[in-house]
Amino acid sequence: MPEIALVAAFEREVWPLLKTWRQVEREYAGHPFRFFETANCVAVCGGMGAEAARRATQAAIALYEPATVESVGFAGALEQGLRVGQVLEPRFVIDASDGSRVDTGTGSGTLVSFASVAGKVQKAKLATTYAAQAVDMEAAAVARGAQAHGVRFRAVKVISDEASFPWPDLEHFAGRDGRFREGAFAFHAALRPWLWATVLRLGWNSSAAARALSGHLKVVEQAAPGRPASHGADQGHPGS
Repeated sequence: MPEIALVAAFEREVWPLLKTWRQVEREYAGHPFRFFETANCVAVCGGMGAEAARRATQAAIALYEPATVESVGFAGALEQGLRVGQVLEPRFVIDASDGSRVDTGTGSGTLVSFASVAGKVQKAKLATTYAAQAVDMEAAAVARGAQAHGVRFRAVKVISDEASFPWPDLEHFAGRDGRFREGAFAFHAALRPWLWATVLRLGWNSSAAARALSGHLKVVEQAAPGRPASHGADQGHPGS
């Protein structure tokens, strides 16, 4: 069984890492999942949001019995100094829905999980309320799933949008299954020229962030059983 299970929202967040891994289609609790496997770890991309992350975490734990589950993927910056491509390994993960906090036991700083994509105004509120450096949508749900099964939890996130990034409205393009309807969004944006520059920047940011995160996580694929001491030590992490 793999030592580490990586849980991401979308394949594009970690595709530079996963593209050479073995792909396996498996089902758990009536839901199909695509897993990516190596000798030491497995990855699953369950979709956007807490419910999708919960299902993917349960499936990975039940089918692979990893010793550690890591929530990996994109996060939005809450601090002005954070830049696209910076990798964070937060010490604390907070669920904004109820204020609960998980101590990962490693890393530094705070990540807050929010129920939807956070724009500039919401980011400012989250930064003030939780003294957090970054925001995502899934880490708290992954943490809760890992804790429920007595499995170690960590988070490794990469900044994909800075604190001032002008997010377009994405809520209408997120399906109930956690999948993002990329074709529908592309058609929506194509008809609105004022969104073109933002969408192009979003694409560039996503590609840069995926490369940075995958390079950082490469040590997982190469590691012997257990987590290498150097993992997460080569990036600047915000203090808690």
